[in-house]
Amino acid sequence: MQILIKTILSVVIILIATAVGKRFPSAAGLIGVMPLTGALVLVWMYVENKGNPEIMQNFAKGALWGILPTILFFLVAFLCFKKHMPLAVVLVAGFGAWMAAAVVHQWVLK
Repeated sequence: MQILIKTILSVVIILIATAVGKRFPSAAGLIGVMPLTGALVLVWMYVENKGNPEIMQNFAKGALWGILPTILFFLVAFLCFKKHMPLAVVLVAGFGAWMAAAVVHQWVLK
């Protein structure tokens, strides 16, 4: 049942962001990166781990420092779109930058 609830909430958030994006693209961008997703994961982590303080602290630390790779993803995407690159190139470049930063993220947090 939890998987179904998680799936429905995720789909609803994506649908809201894309619907808003038709009229207000920058607002859709804000919805796409808002802490709502992180908050949902935080709640599920808390429930599934019975509020284990060590797990919750490590999750929060990972999320906090995980903002940097995400910023890098969107910076690369912004720069690629500014140069009128196709979506496929934007995604590959953005995810490549994010992946490199995520590897550093995991190395630093160990």
